Amino acid sequence: MSYVPDNLKYTASHEWLEDLGDGKYRVGITEFAQEQLGDIVFVELPEVDESYAQEDECGVVESVKTASDIYCPLVGTVTAANDALEDTPELINDSPYDDGWIFELELGEDADLGSLLSAEDYRNSIVDDE
Repeated sequence: MSYVPDNLKYTASHEWLEDLGDGKYRVGITEFAQEQLGDIVFVELPEVDESYAQEDECGVVESVKTASDIYCPLVGTVTAANDALEDTPELINDSPYDDGWIFELELGEDADLGSLLSAEDYRNSIVDDE
């Protein structure tokens, strides 16, 4: 069973969000997602200061098996990107919830936090896929 931290929120497309306070969230892909992808070899990061709508494609993670889009989990503006992933994309495999974070997002006024999944709901959504 993939590790799913209780303190995070999740999307059906396998992104996680950590509340940093003041309407800012750190975003990455879940352990389950990186396991499905396999060895990650490239990450296209979203542009800092770029605004995205909920579920907009904002980046790409490429592995030896496939490429997968990263979706913006909520309406907002990217305030930071994890530049370490440009040289060491495997950080997502090694530490998906810590060193392998992908970007930080400042929420827009109409962000819908109610659309996110709790850890329990996310665990239930992936249990059949493991």
